[in-house]
Amino acid sequence: MGHRRIQEDSDGPTMSRQQRKTSRRNPEAGMTLLELIIACSILVILSSAALPVARYAIVRSKETELRRDLREMKDAIDRYKDSADKNLIRVEVGSEGYPPDLETLVKGVHVGASGDKKIRFLRKIPVDPMTGQADWGFRAVQDDPDSNSWGGKNVFDVYSKSQATALDGTKYSEW
Repeated sequence: MGHRRIQEDSDGPTMSRQQRKTSRRNPEAGMTLLELIIACSILVILSSAALPVARYAIVRSKETELRRDLREMKDAIDRYKDSADKNLIRVEVGSEGYPPDLETLVKGVHVGASGDKKIRFLRKIPVDPMTGQADWGFRAVQDDPDSNSWGGKNVFDVYSKSQATALDGTKYSEW
């Protein structure tokens, strides 16, 4: 007679090959050390790729805020100039109809000869997102277009005092 293999229950001394394979693997077992190292390496690579993207997103949002603030202030200066040209507000002689400073746009000016009504052109002086201060560079009508010093007679143009370079390669002070 041939050899006959007697298999007992999995509790017994003799186990089939399939039973031995399944008994070694615990369904609740965790990851091996190699799997953890590989997973961590992948996470490091992905996060290092995402870091520059996050930095550019922050810079881009600051640039957008700077453009919005400059547009808001320049629009207020233009509205002041339009009101002065229409003789709706009184202006100083020699000012060319431009405001003497940004604070005048915030505080407002009296409208008409009676002076009982006041008009404000700017709610508040915004903070320069690049410098973190409400300190802006000004140009007067009498100044050179690329001048960095203000003549002090009026505010014709506003620019950032930041000397940093934008993502497009231009200086923020040239915007």
